[in-house]
Amino acid sequence: MPLRADSPMPSTPRPPAPPDTRLRRFGRTQKWVHRTTAALMGVCVATAAALYIPEFAVLVGRRELVTRIHECAGLALPVPVLAGLASRAFRADLGLLNRFGPHDRMWLRAVLERDKRHSSRPAGKFNAGQKIYAAWISGATLVMLGTGLMMWFTHLTTLMWRTSATFVHDWLALTVGVVLAGHIGKALADPEARRGLRTGRVSREWAKREHPLWRP
Repeated sequence: MPLRADSPMPSTPRPPAPPDTRLRRFGRTQKWVHRTTAALMGVCVATAAALYIPEFAVLVGRRELVTRIHECAGLALPVPVLAGLASRAFRADLGLLNRFGPHDRMWLRAVLERDKRHSSRPAGKFNAGQKIYAAWISGATLVMLGTGLMMWFTHLTTLMWRTSATFVHDWLALTVGVVLAGHIGKALADPEARRGLRTGRVSREWAKREHPLWRP
């Protein structure tokens, strides 16, 4: 029977949506904490360079303003992590970063022996290198914050304490800059890891290859 001109056309079934082949690695809170902390750390490093490297100091000028920005960014550094503690997922990630198991020792041994086989580098959601970096940068941030406060509030400590705090603060700042450069270099070498921090999702192939013990 022919269709009338004004009769509705039969609807064609929609093709099924393709299955999501990417794994959820980070949620909104983890991404926000990482981005905010990275931005604050970047401000601290940039202002420190403007304060301590003569060529940058001459180029930037406004030393008093740069000092205040450096101090405020340093004081704010722990805030994103403290705010992130309200998230259960963020606390779970901190627990994983703070737990070192036998597979992490295997991962480190393979790195020291320059064994590039993925089978010799077992890792959960975070590998041993990421755990060590997270622990080190957290401790360094606290030391930088403490010594910075001694340098800022000069009436709270003696001259010897302030001199020692300045020495530790300056040399640790240089070390932090070197370690951050290595951290950024590793991130640039792994586009999928960067995509995971940007979008929160990674490919199953990457997860199986780089983090075979991770069970999302």
